[in-house]
Amino acid sequence: MRGALDFRVASPYVPFDMETVTCIPIPKGRPREFCTNQALASALRVFWSKGYEGASLADLTEAMGITRPSLYAAFGNKESLFCKALELYEHEKLAYVSKSLEASSARQVAERLLQGALENQISNDGPRGCLDVISSVACGAEAESIREQVLARGAKAKRKLVERMERAKTEGDLPSHIDPEALTSYLYAILQGMAVQAGAGASREELQGLIDTSLLVWPSK
Repeated sequence: MRGALDFRVASPYVPFDMETVTCIPIPKGRPREFCTNQALASALRVFWSKGYEGASLADLTEAMGITRPSLYAAFGNKESLFCKALELYEHEKLAYVSKSLEASSARQVAERLLQGALENQISNDGPRGCLDVISSVACGAEAESIREQVLARGAKAKRKLVERMERAKTEGDLPSHIDPEALTSYLYAILQGMAVQAGAGASREELQGLIDTSLLVWPSK
């Protein structure tokens, strides 16, 4: 959660656990070998910049520094490669989401989510915007299964946030008239809007202003 969005180029994205790099030898006759973690991180950057549909196999193999046969042998097809890249993205770039749910109040949950998204979307180690947002709006036939997978992952994460808001309401942290699902949808709309604006080149100050304004109207007792 592409088209006309102007995603800026930043420094190469490198996974955090490079100490555990796994190297896969290329089949006989090809003396080169490549590290799957490095190649996957490169593929992630391409998908993050261009979305699933916009990333061609030529783009991917060039960025990964491997041939098509090597890509298929190590990662399967393009869809399988994207799923692995999405898992890496969620594990490393969206770690703040689960941590945010541990905050002591609903407002703190919202603030941590919004600030985490801000840092993620304008960081210097990856393109701007959000990979989930970019990919979920893909509309071509080739991307339909990818779109469904991204939306399913998003729905699962959203359900956890709804449950956290329901708990906040039960504990008296939110007013009794507040609908946890509606409040979660409101928060998601802000997060998605931030991703689109970040992709279009919004500054940190502009996005921070959006966060601050959103928190001013956050319901609390």
